[in-house]
Amino acid sequence: MEGRLMLFLVGALLVLGVVIGAVAHVPAPVSVVAGLAIALWLAVFAVRERFSGHRGAGRLDHGRGGLR
Repeated sequence: MEGRLMLFLVGALLVLGVVIGAVAHVPAPVSVVAGLAIALWLAVFAVRERFSGHRGAGRLDHGRGGLR
């Protein structure tokens, strides 16, 4: 679910950039490739975070008196 949301956000930002003109200086295929590269990077990051051993990050660990 989170991965789909990130991919949607990347696509929305790409479309917004094209409409506003932020990426108007490069050809559309270059913008699409850049958007796909960013989407792939975010997907890999999401998968790595999901399957990493960092469960409960940010919770207080009272045994050590601080954050984990």
